[in-house]
Amino acid sequence: MGKSRVGLIGAGNVAQRHARVLSGFPDVVLAGVTDVLPEAAARLADTHGTRAFADADELLRSDLDAVYVCVPPFAHGPAEEAVLAAGLPLFVEKPLAADLETAEKTAAMVDGAPTAVGHHWRYLAVVERARDVLDGRPVRLVSGAWLDKVPPVAWWSRRDRSGGPVVEQAAHVLDLARLLVGEVTRVCALGDGSPPPGEGSDVDSATAATLRFASGAVGTLATACVLGWKHRAGLEIYADGLALAVGEDELLVREGEREYRLPGDPEAARVAVDRAFIDAVRREGDDIRAPYEEGLRTHRLACAIAQSAATGEACDV
Repeated sequence: MGKSRVGLIGAGNVAQRHARVLSGFPDVVLAGVTDVLPEAAARLADTHGTRAFADADELLRSDLDAVYVCVPPFAHGPAEEAVLAAGLPLFVEKPLAADLETAEKTAAMVDGAPTAVGHHWRYLAVVERARDVLDGRPVRLVSGAWLDKVPPVAWWSRRDRSGGPVVEQAAHVLDLARLLVGEVTRVCALGDGSPPPGEGSDVDSATAATLRFASGAVGTLATACVLGWKHRAGLEIYADGLALAVGEDELLVREGEREYRLPGDPEAARVAVDRAFIDAVRREGDDIRAPYEEGLRTHRLACAIAQSAATGEACDV
Protein backbone atom coordinates (compact mmCIF):
# COMPACT_ATOMS: atom_id res chain seq x y z
CA MET A 1 0.00 0.00 0.00
CA GLY A 2 1.01 3.62 -0.40
CA LYS A 3 1.84 6.11 2.31
CA SER A 4 -0.70 6.56 5.10
CA ARG A 5 -2.20 10.04 5.20
CA VAL A 6 -2.34 11.29 8.79
CA GLY A 7 -4.04 14.44 10.05
CA LEU A 8 -3.36 16.33 13.28
CA ILE A 9 -5.99 18.07 15.38
CA GLY A 10 -4.01 20.37 17.64
CA ALA A 11 -0.68 22.08 17.00
CA GLY A 12 0.80 22.49 20.49
CA ASN A 13 3.96 20.96 21.93
CA VAL A 14 2.68 17.38 21.98
CA ALA A 15 1.35 17.61 18.44
CA GLN A 16 4.70 19.01 17.33
CA ARG A 17 6.45 16.00 18.87
CA HIS A 18 4.18 13.55 17.06
CA ALA A 19 4.62 15.48 13.83
CA ARG A 20 8.42 15.14 14.12
CA VAL A 21 8.15 11.40 14.71
CA LEU A 22 5.58 10.77 12.00
CA SER A 23 7.55 12.80 9.48
CA GLY A 24 10.43 10.40 10.00
CA PHE A 25 8.39 7.35 8.96
CA PRO A 26 8.87 6.51 5.26
CA ASP A 27 5.31 5.15 5.00
CA VAL A 28 3.55 8.23 6.44
CA VAL A 29 2.67 11.61 5.00
CA LEU A 30 1.35 14.41 7.19
CA ALA A 31 -1.73 15.39 5.26
CA GLY A 32 -2.72 18.42 7.29
CA VAL A 33 -3.14 20.09 10.65
CA THR A 34 -5.75 22.25 12.34
CA ASP A 35 -5.85 24.19 15.58
CA VAL A 36 -8.12 26.73 17.24
CA LEU A 37 -5.16 29.09 16.84
CA PRO A 38 -4.76 29.37 13.06
CA GLU A 39 -1.25 30.78 13.40
CA ALA A 40 -0.17 27.69 15.38
CA ALA A 41 -1.57 25.38 12.71
CA ALA A 42 0.16 27.42 10.01
CA ARG A 43 3.54 27.23 11.76
CA LEU A 44 3.36 23.48 12.21
CA ALA A 45 2.13 22.96 8.65
CA ASP A 46 4.96 25.10 7.26
CA THR A 47 7.54 23.17 9.30
CA HIS A 48 6.47 19.88 7.75
CA GLY A 49 5.46 21.03 4.30
CA THR A 50 1.79 20.31 4.69
CA ARG A 51 -1.48 22.24 4.76
CA ALA A 52 -3.21 24.07 7.59
CA PHE A 53 -6.97 23.55 7.66
CA ALA A 54 -9.54 25.94 9.07
CA ASP A 55 -11.19 23.36 11.33
CA ALA A 56 -11.50 19.65 12.06
CA ASP A 57 -14.41 19.15 9.67
CA GLU A 58 -12.40 20.53 6.76
CA LEU A 59 -9.40 18.37 7.73
CA LEU A 60 -11.55 15.24 7.91
CA ARG A 61 -12.74 15.79 4.34
CA SER A 62 -9.17 15.59 3.01
CA ASP A 63 -8.94 11.83 2.38
CA LEU A 64 -7.20 10.73 5.59
CA ASP A 65 -6.18 7.29 6.81
CA ALA A 66 -5.86 8.23 10.50
CA VAL A 67 -6.07 11.21 12.85
CA TYR A 68 -4.15 12.30 15.95
CA VAL A 69 -6.06 14.37 18.52
CA CYS A 70 -3.56 16.38 20.57
CA VAL A 71 -5.61 19.02 22.38
CA PRO A 72 -5.75 20.30 25.98
CA PRO A 73 -7.89 18.25 28.38
CA PHE A 74 -10.87 20.60 28.27
CA ALA A 75 -10.99 20.48 24.45
CA HIS A 76 -11.45 16.72 24.15
CA GLY A 77 -14.74 15.26 22.99
CA PRO A 78 -15.93 16.96 19.77
CA ALA A 79 -12.76 16.15 17.82
CA GLU A 80 -12.78 12.48 18.82
CA GLU A 81 -16.47 12.18 18.05
CA ALA A 82 -15.95 13.65 14.59
CA VAL A 83 -13.05 11.29 13.85
CA LEU A 84 -14.94 8.22 15.03
CA ALA A 85 -18.09 9.25 13.16
CA ALA A 86 -15.94 9.37 10.02
CA GLY A 87 -14.82 5.79 10.72
CA LEU A 88 -11.14 6.73 10.96
CA PRO A 89 -8.44 5.28 13.23
CA LEU A 90 -7.91 7.55 16.24
CA PHE A 91 -4.84 8.34 18.32
CA VAL A 92 -5.61 10.43 21.42
CA GLU A 93 -3.08 12.06 23.70
CA LYS A 94 -3.64 11.73 27.43
CA PRO A 95 -5.46 12.71 29.48
CA LEU A 96 -8.61 11.66 27.64
CA ALA A 97 -10.50 14.67 29.00
CA ALA A 98 -10.70 16.98 32.00
CA ASP A 99 -13.64 14.92 33.26
CA LEU A 100 -14.90 11.35 33.10
CA GLU A 101 -18.21 11.91 31.31
CA THR A 102 -16.55 13.16 28.13
CA ALA A 103 -14.25 10.15 27.90
CA GLU A 104 -17.07 7.69 28.58
CA LYS A 105 -19.11 9.27 25.79
CA THR A 106 -16.20 8.96 23.37
CA ALA A 107 -15.59 5.34 24.35
CA ALA A 108 -19.19 4.48 23.51
CA MET A 109 -18.54 5.56 19.92
CA VAL A 110 -15.49 3.35 19.36
CA ASP A 111 -16.50 0.68 16.86
CA GLY A 112 -13.92 -1.32 14.98
CA ALA A 113 -11.32 1.20 13.81
CA PRO A 114 -7.95 1.11 15.62
CA THR A 115 -7.59 3.46 18.58
CA ALA A 116 -4.58 4.30 20.73
CA VAL A 117 -3.86 6.53 23.72
CA GLY A 118 -0.46 8.16 24.13
CA HIS A 119 0.71 6.15 27.15
CA HIS A 120 4.20 5.82 25.72
CA TRP A 121 5.60 4.56 29.05
CA ARG A 122 4.14 1.17 28.11
CA TYR A 123 6.75 1.02 25.34
CA LEU A 124 9.75 1.67 27.59
CA ALA A 125 12.25 -1.17 27.61
CA VAL A 126 12.71 -0.63 31.36
CA VAL A 127 8.97 -1.18 31.89
CA GLU A 128 9.08 -4.42 29.93
CA ARG A 129 12.02 -5.52 32.07
CA ALA A 130 10.12 -4.57 35.23
CA ARG A 131 7.23 -6.77 34.13
CA ASP A 132 9.62 -9.67 33.66
CA VAL A 133 11.17 -9.14 37.10
CA LEU A 134 7.74 -9.01 38.78
CA ASP A 135 6.30 -11.98 36.91
CA GLY A 136 4.83 -14.43 39.41
CA ARG A 137 5.84 -12.39 42.48
CA PRO A 138 2.92 -11.02 44.51
CA VAL A 139 3.26 -7.28 45.02
CA ARG A 140 2.70 -6.03 48.58
CA LEU A 141 3.20 -2.26 48.37
CA VAL A 142 3.22 0.39 45.66
CA SER A 143 4.39 3.98 46.04
CA GLY A 144 3.77 6.34 43.12
CA ALA A 145 4.73 9.99 42.77
CA TRP A 146 4.63 12.89 40.36
CA LEU A 147 6.49 15.79 41.96
CA ASP A 148 6.88 18.68 39.56
CA LYS A 149 6.31 22.35 38.76
CA VAL A 150 3.27 24.11 37.33
CA PRO A 151 3.46 23.78 33.52
CA PRO A 152 3.60 27.12 31.66
CA VAL A 153 0.08 27.02 30.20
CA ALA A 154 -2.75 29.13 31.59
CA TRP A 155 -5.34 26.35 31.60
CA TRP A 156 -3.30 23.88 33.66
CA SER A 157 -4.07 25.25 37.14
CA ARG A 158 -7.82 25.36 36.48
CA ARG A 159 -9.57 22.18 37.58
CA ASP A 160 -12.31 22.46 34.95
CA ARG A 161 -9.68 22.91 32.23
CA SER A 162 -7.04 20.32 33.14
CA GLY A 163 -8.73 17.95 35.59
CA GLY A 164 -5.95 18.74 38.08
CA PRO A 165 -2.46 17.27 38.54
CA VAL A 166 -3.65 13.71 39.19
CA VAL A 167 -5.57 13.61 35.91
CA GLU A 168 -3.23 15.68 33.76
CA GLN A 169 0.20 14.58 35.01
CA ALA A 170 0.01 11.50 37.23
CA ALA A 171 -2.02 9.52 34.68
CA HIS A 172 1.29 8.07 33.43
CA VAL A 173 2.12 6.76 36.90
CA LEU A 174 -1.37 5.37 37.45
CA ASP A 175 -1.30 3.64 34.07
CA LEU A 176 2.03 2.08 34.99
CA ALA A 177 0.63 0.89 38.33
CA ARG A 178 -2.26 -0.79 36.55
CA LEU A 179 0.07 -2.39 34.04
CA LEU A 180 2.53 -3.77 36.61
CA VAL A 181 0.30 -4.49 39.62
CA GLY A 182 -3.27 -4.75 38.33
CA GLU A 183 -6.55 -2.96 38.78
CA VAL A 184 -7.29 -0.62 41.68
CA THR A 185 -10.66 -1.17 43.34
CA ARG A 186 -10.84 1.61 45.93
CA VAL A 187 -9.13 4.94 46.57
CA CYS A 188 -9.11 7.54 49.31
CA ALA A 189 -7.42 10.89 48.72
CA LEU A 190 -6.85 14.29 50.28
CA GLY A 191 -5.86 17.54 48.64
CA ASP A 192 -4.19 20.36 50.50
CA GLY A 193 -6.79 22.87 49.35
CA SER A 194 -4.08 25.41 48.54
CA PRO A 195 -3.80 26.25 44.83
CA PRO A 196 -0.56 27.39 43.23
CA PRO A 197 -0.24 31.08 42.31
CA GLY A 198 -2.11 32.26 39.26
CA GLU A 199 -5.34 33.91 38.23
CA GLY A 200 -8.25 31.51 38.60
CA SER A 201 -6.02 28.73 39.95
CA ASP A 202 -8.05 26.20 41.93
CA VAL A 203 -6.18 22.87 41.74
CA ASP A 204 -4.52 21.40 44.81
CA SER A 205 -0.80 22.08 45.11
CA ALA A 206 -0.39 18.67 46.77
CA THR A 207 -2.45 15.49 46.82
CA ALA A 208 -1.98 12.26 48.75
CA ALA A 209 -3.96 9.12 47.99
CA THR A 210 -4.15 5.53 49.19
CA LEU A 211 -5.05 2.73 46.80
CA ARG A 212 -6.38 -0.80 47.26
CA PHE A 213 -5.55 -3.17 44.41
CA ALA A 214 -7.71 -6.14 43.44
CA SER A 215 -4.72 -8.38 44.16
CA GLY A 216 -4.69 -7.26 47.80
CA ALA A 217 -1.69 -4.97 47.39
CA VAL A 218 -1.90 -1.49 48.86
CA GLY A 219 -0.39 1.68 47.53
CA THR A 220 0.00 5.41 47.67
CA LEU A 221 0.17 8.23 45.17
CA ALA A 222 1.67 11.64 45.91
CA THR A 223 1.48 14.62 43.58
CA ALA A 224 2.83 18.14 43.99
CA CYS A 225 3.25 21.11 41.67
CA VAL A 226 5.16 23.36 44.06
CA LEU A 227 8.68 22.86 42.71
CA GLY A 228 10.62 24.69 40.05
CA TRP A 229 11.66 21.46 38.36
CA LYS A 230 10.48 17.93 37.63
CA HIS A 231 11.78 16.13 40.71
CA ARG A 232 10.39 12.63 40.44
CA ALA A 233 7.83 10.73 38.41
CA GLY A 234 7.48 7.00 38.74
CA LEU A 235 6.71 3.98 40.87
CA GLU A 236 8.37 2.08 43.68
CA ILE A 237 7.13 -1.50 43.98
CA TYR A 238 7.84 -3.92 46.81
CA ALA A 239 7.38 -7.70 46.77
CA ASP A 240 8.82 -10.41 49.01
CA GLY A 241 12.60 -9.96 48.85
CA LEU A 242 12.36 -7.44 46.01
CA ALA A 243 12.43 -3.65 45.69
CA LEU A 244 11.93 -2.07 42.30
CA ALA A 245 11.75 1.56 41.17
CA VAL A 246 10.77 2.44 37.62
CA GLY A 247 10.03 5.58 35.67
CA GLU A 248 10.69 7.09 32.29
CA ASP A 249 14.42 7.47 32.89
CA GLU A 250 15.53 4.40 34.82
CA LEU A 251 14.81 1.01 36.35
CA LEU A 252 16.36 0.15 39.71
CA VAL A 253 16.08 -3.41 41.01
CA ARG A 254 17.33 -4.74 44.33
CA GLU A 255 17.09 -8.36 45.48
CA GLY A 256 18.98 -8.85 48.71
CA GLU A 257 22.58 -7.79 48.15
CA ARG A 258 22.16 -7.71 44.38
CA GLU A 259 21.29 -4.32 42.90
CA TYR A 260 21.35 -3.08 39.33
CA ARG A 261 20.14 -0.15 37.26
CA LEU A 262 19.07 0.12 33.63
CA PRO A 263 18.72 3.50 31.86
CA GLY A 264 15.44 4.41 30.26
CA ASP A 265 15.01 5.71 26.73
CA PRO A 266 11.84 7.82 26.62
CA GLU A 267 12.52 9.05 23.09
CA ALA A 268 12.55 5.49 21.78
CA ALA A 269 9.24 4.87 23.55
CA ARG A 270 7.70 7.96 21.96
CA VAL A 271 8.70 6.66 18.56
CA ALA A 272 7.45 3.16 19.36
CA VAL A 273 3.96 4.26 20.40
CA ASP A 274 3.52 6.07 17.07
CA ARG A 275 5.03 3.21 15.10
CA ALA A 276 2.66 0.71 16.69
CA PHE A 277 -0.37 2.84 15.84
CA ILE A 278 0.69 3.38 12.22
CA ASP A 279 1.41 -0.34 11.82
CA ALA A 280 -2.12 -1.10 13.08
CA VAL A 281 -3.61 1.46 10.69
CA ARG A 282 -1.72 -0.18 7.83
CA ARG A 283 -2.67 -3.68 9.05
CA GLU A 284 1.02 -4.51 9.37
CA GLY A 285 1.22 -4.94 13.13
CA ASP A 286 -0.72 -5.53 16.33
CA ASP A 287 1.14 -3.84 19.17
CA ILE A 288 -1.20 -1.11 20.38
CA ARG A 289 -0.70 -1.43 24.14
CA ALA A 290 -3.24 1.18 25.24
CA PRO A 291 -6.32 1.28 23.01
CA TYR A 292 -9.01 3.77 24.02
CA GLU A 293 -10.79 1.38 26.38
CA GLU A 294 -7.54 0.65 28.20
CA GLY A 295 -6.75 4.35 28.45
CA LEU A 296 -10.26 4.88 29.81
CA ARG A 297 -9.59 2.47 32.68
CA THR A 298 -6.62 4.59 33.72
CA HIS A 299 -8.68 7.76 33.29
CA ARG A 300 -11.42 6.34 35.51
CA LEU A 301 -8.84 5.68 38.21
CA ALA A 302 -7.39 9.19 37.97
CA CYS A 303 -10.85 10.74 38.09
CA ALA A 304 -11.78 8.63 41.12
CA ILE A 305 -8.73 9.92 43.00
CA ALA A 306 -9.54 13.50 41.97
CA GLN A 307 -13.14 13.04 43.13
CA SER A 308 -12.05 11.58 46.45
CA ALA A 309 -9.66 14.48 47.02
CA ALA A 310 -12.43 16.96 46.22
CA THR A 311 -15.06 15.34 48.45
CA GLY A 312 -12.92 13.83 51.20
CA GLU A 313 -14.71 10.52 50.76
CA ALA A 314 -13.36 7.16 49.57
CA CYS A 315 -14.34 6.10 46.05
CA ASP A 316 -14.78 2.71 44.45
CA VAL A 317 -13.20 2.41 41.02
